[in-house]
Amino acid sequence: MSNPMDRADRVAAKLAERELDALLVTDLVNVRWLTGYTGSNGLALVGPAAQRVFLTDFRYLTQASEQVADGWQREIAPELQQAVTGFVGPADGKTVKLGFDDAHMSVRDHTALAGRIAEGVELVAAGGIIEDLRAVKDADEQARIRAAAKLADAALSEVLTRGLAGRTERDVALDLEMTMRRAGAESGSFPSIVASGTHSALPHAVPRDVEIPKGTLVTIDWGAQLDGYASDCTRTYATGELDPRDREIYELVLKAQIESLAAVRAGAGGRAVDAVAREIITAAGHGEHFGHGLGHGVGAEVHEGPRLSQRSEATLEVGQVVTVEPGVYVPGAVGVRIEDLAIVTADGSDVLTSLPKELQIIE
Repeated sequence: MSNPMDRADRVAAKLAERELDALLVTDLVNVRWLTGYTGSNGLALVGPAAQRVFLTDFRYLTQASEQVADGWQREIAPELQQAVTGFVGPADGKTVKLGFDDAHMSVRDHTALAGRIAEGVELVAAGGIIEDLRAVKDADEQARIRAAAKLADAALSEVLTRGLAGRTERDVALDLEMTMRRAGAESGSFPSIVASGTHSALPHAVPRDVEIPKGTLVTIDWGAQLDGYASDCTRTYATGELDPRDREIYELVLKAQIESLAAVRAGAGGRAVDAVAREIITAAGHGEHFGHGLGHGVGAEVHEGPRLSQRSEATLEVGQVVTVEPGVYVPGAVGVRIEDLAIVTADGSDVLTSLPKELQIIE
């Protein structure tokens, strides 16, 4: 992994921009990104100069010593938030502004921390500092996401050799997840979606114990979590000769996906890229059937910034990793989604998904 101390220094630089004296990091995904620690209980404190404190409890003493980078002051305490108050206090009579992640800290934890913190310390909502830094991936992070995508693609390719028609959606989903695990994935990025026929009209359909029939479309949305980073992809397959309506919708979504993917590049607005796909789908009379955003960032979490949507204020930057996944979902009839994962470059994107997008028949 990239040097965690470099990341801590980048966080410290952001504190000055927010007029904060220190940042308390409690979300475990952010703690891992910052320190390298993968345990289930821990927090980090980033302050001025070289104040870098990591706290966990006795259960993770050895793990912390092995994973948390040199340069961090490692501390063991039974009550982490109580212990952190010992490292934050007023200096020279000035109020200390301690940032906390308001997007992740519960009201109960905030109340407890506020009751313990020293007089002269002000808790300041500071969510998003680390997430903003995480949005742009360095070379090491890009390599990990690329590896996760490669593993996921290989896993689905293997599963498809066993066919689709006659198997239940749940069987295919379990097969896919186990194939990824056997190949080395920590887990799936999320519960795999396998949805056939009219069930595919549900964007987040849960796989059923229902056999996949011949002559229908099957949407498969899956990803692998590998070495702390996620992948995300969707393909829609045919299990035989299709109703012309279904093939027409597939071709529409494919066109929207190809053209919106071509619009991804540094400097492009998330809203503008979304509009490319949305205008194509709306012009074909299916605007009301494309109700979600075009895409999202992927990294340590499968859903993170930036967003590609009608409400996005993001401007794409080199090194961000995003999905491009338009879909059309006709209730009671059919659904199609096609999704690629891509690294944003100066003049376009580096697509990580290797599987073909032209309609494939898998019987």
